[in-house]
Amino acid sequence: MTADSTTLTTSMDVLEPLRAAPARHLTDLMEGAAVTGARAVTLREHEFAVQIGLRAVPGEQGATALESVLGVPLPTAHGEVTGDLDGLHVLRLSPDEFLAVDVSRRQEPGVEAPYQEALEEGVPGQAVDLSANRTVLVLEGPGAREVLEKSVALDLHPREFGVGRAEATLLSTIPVVLVRSGEQTWRILPRASFADHLVRWLVDGMTELGSACPEEESAQRSVRPAQHA
Repeated sequence: MTADSTTLTTSMDVLEPLRAAPARHLTDLMEGAAVTGARAVTLREHEFAVQIGLRAVPGEQGATALESVLGVPLPTAHGEVTGDLDGLHVLRLSPDEFLAVDVSRRQEPGVEAPYQEALEEGVPGQAVDLSANRTVLVLEGPGAREVLEKSVALDLHPREFGVGRAEATLLSTIPVVLVRSGEQTWRILPRASFADHLVRWLVDGMTELGSACPEEESAQRSVRPAQHA
């Protein structure tokens, strides 16, 4: 083990207990809002997933360099996702903008380094660690699509929005990236600053499906603890 890796491990040991995911204070609210039965749906936060923002033009030198590290091609079609939805996968945000997401790892300093190193001097492209920019909310169950359809102006029927599709859209008024990662599983990626509002919005939609958590109790359980004395 090198001195740099030892220092990094020590730093993470110190920092890890201090990390707070954007929606962690709403864990009780999300758990209490779970719906059971035929329209079952749950909501949770997938904390600290690796998210690397990539810029490159597909088919050109920068894209080839990034693909050599990713191990999968960059998506070239609207809504396409490449890679492993349960591990490292790549979302297409625009013709030359991508988001590499790894839900099998927790973010740590330096996760973007291999991508940056692949872009040698003069090779056009960009790789930036954006893991703190968005969080990942997971809405799951047979009632998940019904909850989303209350607020998303997209056709979410499987014939139009199948497993492995991703779209940048609005959920209510909040910009999100919406990924269908399973038959009954949806990942919602909002900016971290919108996580609190979005969780409460989704929970409100879940109560209409028969949530066991009354609205008054939900509000009481989700009060953010005081940060300062």
